[in-house]
Amino acid sequence: MSRRATRTGHRNHPPAPSTTTSAPWLWAAAPHAVFPLQETPATPHGKWLWFLPIRALDAGWRLVKQAVEDGKLGPGAKVATLGSSFEGDPTRRPVIVYTADSTDEADVHRVLVALRTLGVNDALAYKTDEATELGEYGDRTSLYTSPVSSTKVVHRTPRYAAPT
Repeated sequence: MSRRATRTGHRNHPPAPSTTTSAPWLWAAAPHAVFPLQETPATPHGKWLWFLPIRALDAGWRLVKQAVEDGKLGPGAKVATLGSSFEGDPTRRPVIVYTADSTDEADVHRVLVALRTLGVNDALAYKTDEATELGEYGDRTSLYTSPVSSTKVVHRTPRYAAPT
């Protein structure tokens, strides 16, 4: 085997979401996290949603994946690949960063600040896993939003919320 083949042929590169078609999602887990999360009534999980153009997907995913694996974000994250059945804008895919408890506003904010510190400056939405399980997608399904380049958490009333 040539020296060049030895150097490049044995690298173990993680799959890139922009070229993966064999799986709908790629996953990352924090150290000691049990992931995917198991929903229980005592721990209603949620997630920050970051929608990226496919051309920026790999770099964004590498950034989030490393931060999750370093324990800087929530218990886990996933990214939609080209093999997903994502029904939104076909030029974009979501990077999803989980929090352990959607009712823990301090932790929801901590993860937002950590994302901003990483350089994630786009507008973000935060959605509960309950909304996803109810099949709620699109506008007005988020519990919180955060404007571009802001660490402000804006409370919203999701359309799936029970009337008070």
